[in-house]
Amino acid sequence: MHQTTAPTTPFVEFDRSSWRQLAASTPLPLTDADVVNLRGLGDPLDLAEVDAVYRPLSGLLQLYAAATRALHQATSTFLGERAGRTPYVIAVAGSVAVGKSSTARLLRELLRRWPQTPRVELITTDGFLYPNAELERRGLLERKGFPESYDRRALLRFVADVKAGAPEVSAPLYDHVTYDIVPGGTQVVHRPDVLIVEGLNVLQPARVTAGGTSSLAVSDFFDFSIYVDARAADIKRWYVSRFLKLRRTAFAQPESYFRRYAGLDDDAAVARAEQIWDTINAPNLVQNIQPTRGRATLVLTKAADHRMHRMRLRKL
Repeated sequence: MHQTTAPTTPFVEFDRSSWRQLAASTPLPLTDADVVNLRGLGDPLDLAEVDAVYRPLSGLLQLYAAATRALHQATSTFLGERAGRTPYVIAVAGSVAVGKSSTARLLRELLRRWPQTPRVELITTDGFLYPNAELERRGLLERKGFPESYDRRALLRFVADVKAGAPEVSAPLYDHVTYDIVPGGTQVVHRPDVLIVEGLNVLQPARVTAGGTSSLAVSDFFDFSIYVDARAADIKRWYVSRFLKLRRTAFAQPESYFRRYAGLDDDAAVARAEQIWDTINAPNLVQNIQPTRGRATLVLTKAADHRMHRMRLRKL
């Protein structure tokens, strides 16, 4: 008689129902109006989704953050050091148009309403893109969002300084209307309890140098990481739908980099959006973003209706 054993895995998987049951005693401090203000264009996020998915996640993150603080305190005591407050750093990664920005904003609001973590800051890696002029000089303007289009050293210094407990750390600002870095604009982070870092490629591993040594990566400073996942065909559909809506909003503004698309009819707009997806966003997803999914602590997978239906959590 042959006995079969289930394959071992470093993850535990939940469906939506079993995940929701984890939050029986976790409060939900947000309202319908809060959620409407936080969700992104084209993302049908509502209070029911927050209750089912993000309420358990906020409780889990509080447990992880508290355990990390306790370990830091115990280690400092053992080493005879004076324990300083170290921010808990959370990464949120995923494709363009998958809804990672909504996830990051929502977590910021949920976590800052817990008494243990009142100071929560959110930084997007868009601010660390090279300015358009520099991207054009390097021949990278059509590869904006690919790993090489970011000032990775500046991003690494920023996260390292925040993690080290520096009293003030500044990050550049990005304007999605002008599609460029804001000259002289900065966002200052003041020793937060939690820092959320949101971006396409934040889970990239360290690069191997020409000499064969491995350098630091920004992901080395993360305490917890989330990858927002979905089928590529669904993400493409969401991207095209968002592009059509932007024609009437951001694209129509006089200073918009994409103003030339505001007057396109539906057929032309769909064709242009699909071209951008197929030539830029899809290759970036396949080559750079999706391969980092397995490095995340938690993978949140969306169904075709934008609702989370599966969660995969890395075991400790």
